[in-house]
Amino acid sequence: MASLAAFVTPSAVRTVAPASLTSAPQAAPQHGAQLQLPAAAAAGAVAGLVGGFQRKAQRKSRAVVSMAARGGESYDALVKDLEELVKTKQCGPILVRLSWHDAGVFSDGKLKGGCPNAVMRFTDAGEGTFGANAGLPDVAVGLLKPISEKYVPDTISNADLWTLAANVAIKVMGGPDIKTRFGRVDAKDSSESVESQVGRLPDGDKGIDHLREIFHPKGFDDKDIVALSGAHTVGKCNLDRSGFDGPWTEEPLKFDNTYFKDMLEKEYKEETTEKGNPQFRSGSGTIMLISDLALLKDPAFKEHVETYAKDQDAYFKDFTKAWIKLQENGVPELRDAL
Repeated sequence: MASLAAFVTPSAVRTVAPASLTSAPQAAPQHGAQLQLPAAAAAGAVAGLVGGFQRKAQRKSRAVVSMAARGGESYDALVKDLEELVKTKQCGPILVRLSWHDAGVFSDGKLKGGCPNAVMRFTDAGEGTFGANAGLPDVAVGLLKPISEKYVPDTISNADLWTLAANVAIKVMGGPDIKTRFGRVDAKDSSESVESQVGRLPDGDKGIDHLREIFHPKGFDDKDIVALSGAHTVGKCNLDRSGFDGPWTEEPLKFDNTYFKDMLEKEYKEETTEKGNPQFRSGSGTIMLISDLALLKDPAFKEHVETYAKDQDAYFKDFTKAWIKLQENGVPELRDAL
């Protein structure tokens, strides 16, 4: 699993009395005299004041609607640009992995903290240098660079962009339509990274106990672990990045439930990659890692593998729920629109 990968509200109107009502009179009244304002004039002044506030409120209301409309237009244009990127560059899997590794460092167990903050943009230290993230700061972030330069920060943060890009990619590849919420804040430098990938991101050469040690502190149960593992239905391992080699399925750009079907139906033989990592390969050339086949070794995992292999809708439903939780862990306040 090393590769597993707006509401616009107007600000409060502050009431400031007009200068004509607060300035000192040009000539002070004589001692004992009373300064009186004719009733008609007073009524006119009040009416003018109220009318002025109403006109300002109407203008502000129109401005808010206009901003919301522009936000909707920007969102539609952004999604269109992301869809075009995924289709032309066939980069859906690495965008899914980028979001997964950005958000997946969150933990609430012995290790604390971590959140999706796009800190992998920085490669002097921290998450941008983690071995588990190899290929993400250069390849994935590089693919998104033309889009980020167009929309960040005026329309969206980098962290929200990475989240949205993954969800757009999943849909383009045939997967579920996943709702994205917004409000993630970008890291300012590499110091906002977590301390290490150890204990936060899963290793592909470890089994059941390791999976639970990684995912349970993030708030996931066994079913969630299986559902999230299903993201391996897209993409492949690159020898120069992870040390593993090959695709999990025969159509690595198609998001479906083939990962679970293959796991149950294909025979895999153990092998060692050129980098010395153990993995399993089928006769068709597809692979599984130790962390993948571990899902068959515990009945609490295997029952969900069998369910998802038979029922793609059930898989999409459970994956969507777990994936949204993964993408939102560690982010206290999110909104439904840009």
